[in-house]
Amino acid sequence: MSPRNDLPGPALARKMWRALEPFHAVTYFAPESKAASDALGCKGWWMGYFGFRAAPLGPVTSEVVTATFYNFHPSRAARAVPDVWQIATPEQFVEARLRGVDGALRRFLGDEVIESAELAEAAELAGRASAGAQTAGRPLAAANAALPTPAEPHLALWQAQTLLRESRGDAHIAALVTAELDPCETLVMFAAEGNVEPDRLRTSRAWSEEEWAAAAARLHGRGLLADDATLTPSGSELRRWVEERTDRGSLAPWDELGPVDTERLVDLIAPFVQAIAAGGGFMTGNPMGLRPLSEKE
Repeated sequence: MSPRNDLPGPALARKMWRALEPFHAVTYFAPESKAASDALGCKGWWMGYFGFRAAPLGPVTSEVVTATFYNFHPSRAARAVPDVWQIATPEQFVEARLRGVDGALRRFLGDEVIESAELAEAAELAGRASAGAQTAGRPLAAANAALPTPAEPHLALWQAQTLLRESRGDAHIAALVTAELDPCETLVMFAAEGNVEPDRLRTSRAWSEEEWAAAAARLHGRGLLADDATLTPSGSELRRWVEERTDRGSLAPWDELGPVDTERLVDLIAPFVQAIAAGGGFMTGNPMGLRPLSEKE
């Protein structure tokens, strides 16, 4: 399972995101990660989520978290931050995050794979790619880039993918801001495309029905949303533009790695990702609307 050599740049960037993202997802969806945040004293899943993801930024305020994560209602972050830093320091959250990921990956992959030459090679390739990840104007990427690389290959691979996905996420937010889509409008348009069930997306990000309806009305006024809450042709075109800009802003790592080693990385990581998905480490129907690569792609 390798990306085709004739894939244009933006399509390759999207394919690599789909190939690698499930390796990062254990950070939030594996029970080992939940146990690690519980051990720190976190109350509930969301406190662990915000603590783990925001920790590389340091002891930031809820306003900073809301701004950098972008699509959450301010109240969602405020229920966890800054209280989370009274439970444990950001440094302790970074350490606990790695402990949870370590336990999850060992369970999903098994000791033989963890100690394999193939995993070590994948970590080396992903590390080289992540060295090309852009961080200027990308706060979450920059914060993760400043962390030391773990010695264990499976954790080094996870950290490289974490940097790659946060760099992409920061690029996505830049595209949304340029498109003049506020956080709630962004979610309404994403749901209108049929990627995720609207109420599930709305409630997970803590937007009220009234706020969701107001965002839909604004989009309707711009000619982006139809009366039946689907995208108009102009809305579809804007969504395509946002995703293309995100992909273009995520190409640098794969230019850094080169086509041959990029193909090799996908081949190496495919069985790891399949094992994670089979073990329940990647949530289907996720808020990103992400489908992992299939064997035929």
